[in-house]
Amino acid sequence: MKTRGYNMKWIIVVVFLTGLPFLLSAQQRSSEVLEVELSLDDVIELAGKQSLYSFRIKNMYLSSYWEFRSFRANRLPSLIMNTTPINFDRSVRSQFISEEEGDRFISQSNFSSQASLSVQQNVPWTGGVFDVTSSLSRIQNLDNDGVQYASVPVSIGFTQSLNGYNQLRWESRIEPLKFEQAKLQYLQSRESLAIQAANQFFTVATSEINRRIAEVNYANADTLYRIGKGRFEIGTVTQDELLDLELGLLNARLELSRSEVDLRQANASLSSFLGLGDDVWVKCIVPAEIPELQIEVDRALSLALENNPDILGYQRQMLEAARSVQQTRANNGISANIRANLGLNKNAEDIDLAYQSPFLEQQQVRVGLSIPIMDWGVRKGRVEMARSNQEVTEATVKQALIDFEQEAINSVLDFNLQEEQVAISAKADTIAQLGFNVTMQRFLIDKVDVIRLNSARNSLDAARRSYINALRRYWTSYYGIRQLTLYDFENDRPLIEELDELLQQ
Repeated sequence: MKTRGYNMKWIIVVVFLTGLPFLLSAQQRSSEVLEVELSLDDVIELAGKQSLYSFRIKNMYLSSYWEFRSFRANRLPSLIMNTTPINFDRSVRSQFISEEEGDRFISQSNFSSQASLSVQQNVPWTGGVFDVTSSLSRIQNLDNDGVQYASVPVSIGFTQSLNGYNQLRWESRIEPLKFEQAKLQYLQSRESLAIQAANQFFTVATSEINRRIAEVNYANADTLYRIGKGRFEIGTVTQDELLDLELGLLNARLELSRSEVDLRQANASLSSFLGLGDDVWVKCIVPAEIPELQIEVDRALSLALENNPDILGYQRQMLEAARSVQQTRANNGISANIRANLGLNKNAEDIDLAYQSPFLEQQQVRVGLSIPIMDWGVRKGRVEMARSNQEVTEATVKQALIDFEQEAINSVLDFNLQEEQVAISAKADTIAQLGFNVTMQRFLIDKVDVIRLNSARNSLDAARRSYINALRRYWTSYYGIRQLTLYDFENDRPLIEELDELLQQ
C-alpha cells in the first residue's frame, strides 16, 4: 500500500508538470492578447460583415446580378462597327477577255478596305433580329491604280428563324425568375451564416464553461483531498476513500489541462471564422434570456412557400424542362429561316460621288430550309427523351414540394418546443447547483460520503452543459426557421426588406 501511495505522488508531480505549460500560456495570453467580450448578436453581426463565407456569398449574388443585367442589356439596341481596314490580295485568277480569246489566267493585285456601322435590335415577341446598317467599301487595283468606292448609305433588314423556337421569349420567363431566386438564396445563405456563427459561439461558450467547471472541480478536489488526509489521520476516512479522493484530484487536474486546450482551439476557430487576428481572445457572453416566441405552423408554411428560393427553383426546373422539349422538337424538325433586306447602294470612282443620288435600290429576300428526310428515328428518340426528362422533373418537383412542406412543419414544431426545453434546463441547472451546495456542506460535516459528493458534482456539471446545449439548439433552430421562411418573426418583417442594406455593407 505504501508503494501505491508513492506512485500516486509521482503521478501528481507528472500531472502538475504536464499542466504547467498551459497555465503559463494562459498567463502569457492575458498579458499579450487583446480580450474582447462578444454576445451572440455581436458574433453574428461580425460574421455577416467580415467573414470569408460572407464575402463569398455576396460575390455569388453579384455574379447573378451582372448576369441578369446582361440579360436586360440584350433587350436593348446595340451599335456594332465592323471594319477591315487593310486587305491586300495578289493572286492569279481566271478572267473572260473576249469571244475570240475566251478566259485567261491573269495576275491581279488589289488593296481593299471596308467599314460598316449597324444598329441591331432583338425582337422578343418573334425571336428575330431587326437591323439598320450603313457601309462603305474601297478597292484599288494596284496594277493600273484604278480606285472604286461602293456605298450603302442605309440598309434595313430583318432576320427570323421559322422553326417555332423563340429563345428570347423563354429567357424572358426564366431569367427574371433566376434572379429572384438568387436574391432569396443570398438571404438564405445569410441565415446559414448565422447558424454557423451561433454554433461557433456556443462551442466557445461550452469550452469556457467546461474550463470553469474544471477549475472549480480541481479546487474542490484539492480541498476535499486535504480534508480527507486530515480525517484519514484521525481515522474517520478509510484509506480506500482517501485514494478515491486522490484519484479525483488527478482526474480534475487532467480535465483542467484538457479544457484549456479545447478552449484555445475553439477560440482560434471562432477568431478565424470572424476574420479576427491571432492576438484577439474572444470571451462569449451567453444570452441570459430568449424571446417568448411561438410560431404558427400554418403561417410559417405559407411564408416558406412564398419566400423560400427552393420554391422558385422548382418553378425554374419546370420551365427549363418545358423549354428543353420545345427546343429539341424545333431543332429536330424542319429548320427554316428568312432574311429580308431593303436599302440603297452606289458605286463610284470618287468617295463624294458614292454618296450622291441617284442611288440604286438594294433588295434581298433569302429563305433557307433544312428538311430531314431519313434519320432512322434519331429525331423521334431525342424528342421522346426530352419529354421523358420533363415527366421525371415534374414527378421530382412534386415529391420535393411534399417533402419541403413536411420539413417546414417539423422544423416549426421542433422550434416551438425549444423554449420549454431551455426553461427546464435552466431550472435543472439551478436545482443541481443547490443540490451540490447542500451535499458539499453535508460532506464537510461528515454526513455524506465521497461517492454521494461525486454524484452531486457530476449532476451539476451535466446540468450546466445541458443548459448551454439547450440554448444552442434554441438559437440554431430559430435561425433555421428564418432560413426556411426568410422572415424575422421577432421583429415581424420579411428579410427581403434588408437586402439593399446588406449589400451596401
